[in-house]
Amino acid sequence: MKKKKPFGRAAIFLLCAIFAFLFLMPTVLTITNSFMAESEIVANYGMIFSTTSGGFVSKTVNLKFIPDKVTFEQYLSGLVKSPEYLLKFWNSVLLVVPIVLLQVAIAAVAAYGFTRWRGPVRSAIFFFYVILMLMPYQVTLVPNYLVAQRLGILNTRWSIILPGMFAPFSVFLLTKFMRRIPFSLIEAARVDGAGEWQIFTRVCLPQCRSALYSIAILVFIDYWNMVEQPLVLLKDADSQPLSVFLSNINSGEIGLAFAMATVYMVPSLLLFLHGEEYLVEGIANSGSVKG
Repeated sequence: MKKKKPFGRAAIFLLCAIFAFLFLMPTVLTITNSFMAESEIVANYGMIFSTTSGGFVSKTVNLKFIPDKVTFEQYLSGLVKSPEYLLKFWNSVLLVVPIVLLQVAIAAVAAYGFTRWRGPVRSAIFFFYVILMLMPYQVTLVPNYLVAQRLGILNTRWSIILPGMFAPFSVFLLTKFMRRIPFSLIEAARVDGAGEWQIFTRVCLPQCRSALYSIAILVFIDYWNMVEQPLVLLKDADSQPLSVFLSNINSGEIGLAFAMATVYMVPSLLLFLHGEEYLVEGIANSGSVKG
């Protein structure tokens, strides 16, 4: 029998704990600092925000997780006194939710087609999808701009929604997952008199529930944090999402930026916590099947 190595396991656990702390520290700092007063933030972070106040400013940075006095002033200012933040938040919702719903629906139909009908043409199209998936969005940003300008949808939400709903990543991931479905199950449904639509809605989609959840979560988080697309395709600042607006907050509103960043993180965190099990299962099963 092999001897157990408790010191090796302890070292691995300690290393994982250190990395977890480093990854979580910015998020925790953002949340805790959102409950600090503006004067306390200036005092703690010293010369970083020295232009925000004419009072005492430390020359050193003090990373503080627990505020001296908990205050909701920043949230009150951002959510009640400044309606523009709520407007930008709903701009984000109106952009991202249609992209998620439409991309998942289109990906499900396309993945079913790639799964059920095979041949050289299908393989070539699927390979083209994979190539598009490997390309960063910045490469296609200029063509999207020119197409949106030609279609007359530039500076509208559709210039963001249309490219987003046809993104190839969801098609690739869902196709790999649908190939896990036993062919005998589909044949049994066909023997029972089910048509293609019934096989798709009553056999394939229920089997792909975890993949659909994982795709929806990944797409939501991706487009919830988008910056380049709105900056280029939405010239009107009133139509831009909160992700763009947060980057424009000046140095005199650092506490407000912390509070609005915390509010902005809530939907992504809730969605991730709700579908964490589906996310892991969907990705793991999608990558376990050969194409």
